[in-house]
Amino acid sequence: MVDEQKNEIHHIRKNIDSIDSEILTLLKRRITFARDIGRLKDENNRAKWDPLRERQIYERLLKENGTTFPEDSLRTIFHEIITACRLSQRNIEVAYLGPEATFSHLAGVKYFGHSATYKPQESIDDVFSEVEKGRTRYGIVPVENSIEGSVVSTLDSFMKYKVQICGEVQLEISHNLVCRSGNIEDIQTVASHAQPLAQCREWLRKHLPNIPTLPVLSTGAAAQMAANNPNIGAIASSLAIKRYELQVVVKGIEDYRGNTTRFLVIGKRSPSASGQDRTSLLVGTMDRPGALNEILTVLSEEEINLTKLESRPIKGKQWKYLFFLDMIGHIEDEKIFRGCERLRPLCSYFEWLGSYPQSNYLPSDA
Repeated sequence: MVDEQKNEIHHIRKNIDSIDSEILTLLKRRITFARDIGRLKDENNRAKWDPLRERQIYERLLKENGTTFPEDSLRTIFHEIITACRLSQRNIEVAYLGPEATFSHLAGVKYFGHSATYKPQESIDDVFSEVEKGRTRYGIVPVENSIEGSVVSTLDSFMKYKVQICGEVQLEISHNLVCRSGNIEDIQTVASHAQPLAQCREWLRKHLPNIPTLPVLSTGAAAQMAANNPNIGAIASSLAIKRYELQVVVKGIEDYRGNTTRFLVIGKRSPSASGQDRTSLLVGTMDRPGALNEILTVLSEEEINLTKLESRPIKGKQWKYLFFLDMIGHIEDEKIFRGCERLRPLCSYFEWLGSYPQSNYLPSDA
């Protein structure tokens, strides 16, 4: 009986090996065809990325799959395959708030896959600068958190640099308290970026009431500090634990579950319409009563779904503000284009920041 089972297992494993070899052969064929498409697009000066085509691929595969293969895993696998094939047409460099293993780094891997080249930067401002000056093709920056709200340094950078939004990705955030030893008694200071410290303030107040906190530029920088100092604890990502050889003290210390951060992908040119898009604007209002209401009235009349409206002060101009607007749709959509054309003469400042696929149409797992 045991020998029969061993023979059956051996036979099944041989079948699996054969399937794996077939998958590899097909992957090699796929990347060859992808490079051919890249060559043809180069000859016609067309954009490498076609969001509509990618969304159609996912929809077709999910329909063909039914319920046989786990949906999230299927999305993740094909996201990595599609990204690797696209990057084979031209290697992509992505700037992010470093050092390695920050949540921005994780968001970049979720969006671009593992095949891209990632370049850590010291600040969000530096990420924008790298993209504007053409030193990297893309950057990825946090823009808002479901608990703490907007990341103001990102909003302010849009007012300083000429870049466009090319995409977005949402990353569920789980914060870990880590240190070299893994013992909470060794921690004399807790370091992290200001946002994670705020997202964990109640847990820290309850469990480490007498331990000071230290805001630093990123969770990755905090993890580096913890790796170099046995008395520093860090609030960091799961990737940081592995990268900096740290021990987990407590997992999931965020005050609220469902904590999610939205990241924006910035570049030089927004992609074409995917059919499930978002458009972002930066506008200034005229100095007259009801100016903001005029803008909102246009959007209402065009039946445009406004998903975000936030003001930021203009540096050097006291009590002057610009407004960030997010709306559902693409600039190529008739009502979005028409609405923007109606807004221009009503605004003291008008800038289209980009139109890009909504993040809920990207894979949910890295």
